[in-house]
Amino acid sequence: MSKTEATSRTGEDLSPAAEVKSAVAGFMSEFKGFQSDVHHRLQQQEEKMTMFERKSLGLQRPQLATAGDTYAPHRKAFDAYLRAGDDDGLRGLELEGKALNAAVAGDGGYLVDPQTAETIKSVLGSTASIRAIANVVGVEATSFDVLIDHTDVGHGWATEAGGTTETATPVIDRITIPLHELSALPKASQRLLDDSAFDVEGWLAGRIADKFARAEAAAFVTGDGVDKPRGFLTHPSVDNDVWAWGNLGYVPTGADGSIGGAEPIVDLVYALGAEYRANASFVMNSKTAGTVRKLKDADGRFLWSDGLAAGEPARLMGYPVLIAEDMPDIAIGADAIAFGDFHAGYTVAERPDLRVLRDPYSAKPHVLFYATKRVGGDVSDFKAIKLLKFAIS
Repeated sequence: MSKTEATSRTGEDLSPAAEVKSAVAGFMSEFKGFQSDVHHRLQQQEEKMTMFERKSLGLQRPQLATAGDTYAPHRKAFDAYLRAGDDDGLRGLELEGKALNAAVAGDGGYLVDPQTAETIKSVLGSTASIRAIANVVGVEATSFDVLIDHTDVGHGWATEAGGTTETATPVIDRITIPLHELSALPKASQRLLDDSAFDVEGWLAGRIADKFARAEAAAFVTGDGVDKPRGFLTHPSVDNDVWAWGNLGYVPTGADGSIGGAEPIVDLVYALGAEYRANASFVMNSKTAGTVRKLKDADGRFLWSDGLAAGEPARLMGYPVLIAEDMPDIAIGADAIAFGDFHAGYTVAERPDLRVLRDPYSAKPHVLFYATKRVGGDVSDFKAIKLLKFAIS
């Protein structure tokens, strides 16, 4: 600030000391403004770096519940219910479609929070089960109907002057897949639940998902349809040369309890209709796979090839292989290998909601968690799946 300016503002001259003091005060004011601007810019840069780090890590770093977290009240209420049986928080929640999966009848049951439910669904989807290649649909009813047109339309050649005759009309069949209740009953000690450092949600989701995955995988292959899904191997099988709807066609290996070479695998592939082969997969257990991967063609090349990248399935004659341990071992008359378009041939129907009941009385000092899920499954297209029978005929 100049002396002239100081004089014009105050009406009188300032001493040199006052002039210096005024200049220093102005400099400090400008420096504080500069310092505040630099701090603001650094803070913005730090926020950008934090957002970039979160995007890079994806789901590897769980986000903590914040004041704006939609699920925070539900997660807090659910955790209080698991640890101490306090259901006041759950009763006071507003059940919205986005907050929880679906409402449950007032029978004392409460839905698992979204994070736990998604964890269970993720494990079920990644399990080596027919579910991975089947057609999975969500329903809100007690059953699911599949309409199948497995007959053809008649046809004829007409002349210019001749009349057109009536031709055959296709017939539509309805396959009803009832939903059954799948349940799990894990438990934990009350002391463990009282430990605030213990991840109750992770433990519960892991236990339920493991139980459900193993039970489902077995039912989709060998389930008898009584209070459980019907497995595709429980349907009647007939020689593919005399196949009829309602049965699964099989190709014999030509040797009892032995595959006999690469030819039966080739026969099995081409026993399936061309319209299904594009999306077809092999299904077998680990023991059978150990035998099949040794097979070679006439030129000495292996029929089996491992996946080119991590996570990719192995391939047999160019088709992906699903290792399902519930498939039977190689034995006389066993249908140990299946081949087909399972997305068209097998349907899994399920309700999207999952319930959990807390029981602190039946197994003291442990607390039981009774989880239930409604699921069903059955063959929806008998033309889409073929079997390899380890028999002479």
